Amino acid sequence: MLTKSSSKTPAHLPLNRREAGGLLLGLATVLAGGAFPRAALAAAEPAAMLGDAEPFSWDILVKRARSLAKAAYQTPEVSPRTAQDFDTLARLTYGDAHAVANVVRFFPTATAVSPYAVGIDIVSEGMARPVVDNSSLFVGEEEADIAGFRVMAADGHADWLSFMGASYFRTSGSRDQFGISARGLAIDTGLASGEEFPRFTHFWIEQAGADHFVIHALLDSPSVAGAYRIDTRGGGDAGVVQDVKAKLFFRKDVQQLGIAPMSSMFWFDQASRSYPRPPRGPDWRPEVHDSDGLLIRAGNGEQVWRPLENALHPITFSFTADDPSAFGLLQRDQTFDHYQDDGSWYDRRPSLWIEPTSDWGKGAVRLYEMPTDNENQDNVAAFWTPAEPVRAGDEMAFGYRLTWTSQDPSQSAIARCINDWQGKAGLADGPTIPGARKFVFDFAGPALAGLDRGSGVEVVAEAPHEAILAREVHPVVGQENTWRVKLDVRMGDPQGRGNPMDLRLFLKQGDNALSETVIKTLNV
Repeated sequence: MLTKSSSKTPAHLPLNRREAGGLLLGLATVLAGGAFPRAALAAAEPAAMLGDAEPFSWDILVKRARSLAKAAYQTPEVSPRTAQDFDTLARLTYGDAHAVANVVRFFPTATAVSPYAVGIDIVSEGMARPVVDNSSLFVGEEEADIAGFRVMAADGHADWLSFMGASYFRTSGSRDQFGISARGLAIDTGLASGEEFPRFTHFWIEQAGADHFVIHALLDSPSVAGAYRIDTRGGGDAGVVQDVKAKLFFRKDVQQLGIAPMSSMFWFDQASRSYPRPPRGPDWRPEVHDSDGLLIRAGNGEQVWRPLENALHPITFSFTADDPSAFGLLQRDQTFDHYQDDGSWYDRRPSLWIEPTSDWGKGAVRLYEMPTDNENQDNVAAFWTPAEPVRAGDEMAFGYRLTWTSQDPSQSAIARCINDWQGKAGLADGPTIPGARKFVFDFAGPALAGLDRGSGVEVVAEAPHEAILAREVHPVVGQENTWRVKLDVRMGDPQGRGNPMDLRLFLKQGDNALSETVIKTLNV
């Protein structure tokens, strides 16, 4: 069974890709969204662009990472040729410029996004050739250093894979729309000591097929050096699948290591509009978020859904998950009418589902949330952290699969939470109950098929200090295999203030669970 603990962290701590030198969400949305004319793809790179060939393999990269970890960390130098503003970055990136291996295009270094140059090698048949001439890689053949790269679709209409800044990378999933980001590694996210952002400093790119790329990367930071192999296959309704193999070598002790981390944005949804948070501010759209919940499938088969929040203060939640079967930040709600955004297309943004392919051992999935008042900043992070402390000199290896898709990977026989709302506690036409609030959850799934009010369906709902004042569960009229739970919950003092607490609920019939477990965190 999953257990949970929570702790507040100081409000000034950022999860901000501006601070990290990473990929700024709002900028990346424009860059990836086709707002600029697409560039012509060159047929072949000039001979002078690539240097001499050298043997390359996974073993060679691992040896290089191990050797790097034994040396003192070298702070990277800011590129002297960084784009100073957004307009310059966009002008250098979009237009007629050269593509390597036909479809690989490059991002220049930029002060506000990623000021550090990276190395690029093109790999073919076990031999790697470095990119040594940047003169035709950017629009207008302007001099610039490479900060990252993107892979274009075969017809050139848009990019579908992107690496830029720190260890961030993204794909456009199954509906051709960027959103959530993955990261190579997270260190001390949400801790009072401040976060460390490891960087991918060098990439080896191998095209294995039309939509199949094998990306090797060298990771470096004050605490760790590492080797990564990211086997990426795109195309089709299933979305993009990436098989990741990582080998890590630690220079220093690490207080909190984040494996398979992901970063996303949650501003508000249909539930939080009822009780607007001070950070939210006015906006005409019904919902704005890249992801709407964290799903964890534990090793014992239990499935837990935790709706995301725009937290009032930075806060970290920890869910014990030894050898998890899978976890991820999902965008379950994919109905356009719920967003009404025909520019950012939040209904098309992919979910990111993580499945371990090696033995991870004992640990926990952690969720970090911080407040935001706009959609241009990632304010949510999720990752798995091992229970055992990480010490200087340790070596660790991990394998996992990332699936970027609009298909809900959590679908199974059990019912899923498909909606939640909140409002006034008590009867709709009755007096307000001071300090209480009504929470409503809809569940849908095959496990509810054929059940009615006489089938003995119950809601198991738990909250501390007898906070639940009333509960109700019933099928939703006219909606197939859908049941609704209504709970009146005392929040704290008469104004509804209080310490964060968890509301935990699921549906059952007799001894059989019919639904996943929902954990709704209140007063965050």
